[in-house]
Amino acid sequence: MKNEILSRKEKISVIGMGYVGLPLAIAFAEKGIEVVGFDLNKEKIEKYLAGEDPTNEVGKERLVNVKTIKYTTDEAELKNAKFHIVAVPTPVGKNNIPDLKPVEGASQIIGRNLTKGSYVVFESTVYPGVTEDICVPILEKESGLKCGIDFKVGYSPERVNPGDKLNTVETIVKIVSGMDEEALNIIAEVYEIIVKPGVYRASSIKVAEAAKVIENSQRDVNIAFVNELAMIFEKMGIDTHEVLEAAGTKWNFLKFFPGLVGGHCIGVDPYYLTYKSEELGYISQLILSGRRINDGMSKFVAEKYVRELIKSDKKVKGSKVLVMGLTFKENCPDLRNSKINDVIKELNEYGIEVLVHDPVADKKEAMVEYGIELVDLENLPLVDGIIMAVKHNEYMNIDINNLKNLYDKQNGCSPILFDLKGIFNKKEIEKEINYWRM
Repeated sequence: MKNEILSRKEKISVIGMGYVGLPLAIAFAEKGIEVVGFDLNKEKIEKYLAGEDPTNEVGKERLVNVKTIKYTTDEAELKNAKFHIVAVPTPVGKNNIPDLKPVEGASQIIGRNLTKGSYVVFESTVYPGVTEDICVPILEKESGLKCGIDFKVGYSPERVNPGDKLNTVETIVKIVSGMDEEALNIIAEVYEIIVKPGVYRASSIKVAEAAKVIENSQRDVNIAFVNELAMIFEKMGIDTHEVLEAAGTKWNFLKFFPGLVGGHCIGVDPYYLTYKSEELGYISQLILSGRRINDGMSKFVAEKYVRELIKSDKKVKGSKVLVMGLTFKENCPDLRNSKINDVIKELNEYGIEVLVHDPVADKKEAMVEYGIELVDLENLPLVDGIIMAVKHNEYMNIDINNLKNLYDKQNGCSPILFDLKGIFNKKEIEKEINYWRM
C-alpha cells in the first residue's frame, strides 16, 4: 500500500477538512501523494480552492503550492481512494452526552463508496470500542463488504495542537493501531511517510482509543487542580501565579496554570471516557469533579468582576466592559466551545454591557456561533473595565497607556483590568490600575 500510494497508483482520502484534516491532507500531498480532501461544507471547500485557509493552520502559500489535493464535496470521489482517514469532530450534546453523529455519518459516506482492499483509519476522538463496535457495522452495512476480508480498519488518534506551529502532525509521534498485525503494519507504514519522529504501534484499537481520550482528560484534571487553588487563594488574598512560580522551583512540580478550559478537545474528551465508564457501572469521581470545577470558572470570573465593580464604586447595571479575545485559545481562530462566551453571558445577566474584540476570530462566525458582534478598538465608547481573556500575539506587547485611554475616568475611580492569562507584569501595572489575574 505504501509503495502504491507513493507511486500514485492509489490515493489517500481525508474525510473532514478542518483543523485536523487539512494539515494532514497537506502533509501527504507535499510528499507528492494524490489526496482527496472531502468535506460536506461547500463554503469551506470553496475557500480552499481559492487558496484561503480559515483555520490558519497551513497558510495560503502551502495551500496554493500543493497540486495533488482534490478538494471536493462529491462523495463519489472517495471511490478513487484505497486509504481513508476520518478526521471529523466528535462533540458532546445535551447533558454532555457524546455526539457520534459526525463519525457515524462519515462511516456511512465511506461505506457507500468503499472498495475491496481498502483501509479505513479513524482519527476522531472517541471512547474505547467506537471504531469496532459502531463504525465497522456501519461500513459493512453501507458497503455490503466484510471487515477483515474485503477491507480493514484502524485507529490513529489526532494529536495536533491548533495554533501551534512547532508541534504539528509531522513532528509529533503518531499512535497507530490496526484490527490485526497486517493492518497495523500497513497503517504504520503509510503514516511514517509524513511523521518524522515515527509512529508508536499500539497493541489494539481500543488501547489507541483509550490513550487519546486520557491525554486530554489528564490535562483537564491538572488544570482543574490549579483552578481550585485559584479559588482558594482568592479567599486567602494570595496571588496564585506567585504561589505556582515558587512551587515550580522543585524539579518534579508540574507547571499548570489556572484558566478557562474550552475548545473541542480538553473540555469535551473527558465526557467520552466517563460516559463509557458509566455504561459499565463505574461513576467517575476525579474526572467529573475536575470537569465541574473547570466548567464553573466562567461564573467565578464574572462574579469576581462584579465584586470589583462594587469595590471601585462603579455601578453594575449599565456599566461597560471590553472583553479582549473570544477564541478558545491564543492565535487560533477556532471559536468552538469558547468559555469566554460563558463569561460574557454571566456578565450580561448582571445588566453589564459587554463589548468584544478579537483580532483573530472571524466576525461572521462570531455572529453565527454566539450572536456577538466583534468591535474594533478605534472609536469605542469609554468602558469601566477591561477583561484580557486570550493571549493573542497582538495583545502581548500592547501599550498600557493605549489601554488606559479606553477607560471612563469621569468619576475618578480606578480602572479595572482583569488579566486572565497573566500577560502583564503585576508589580508594574497595579500601581496605576485595579489589576487582578487568575
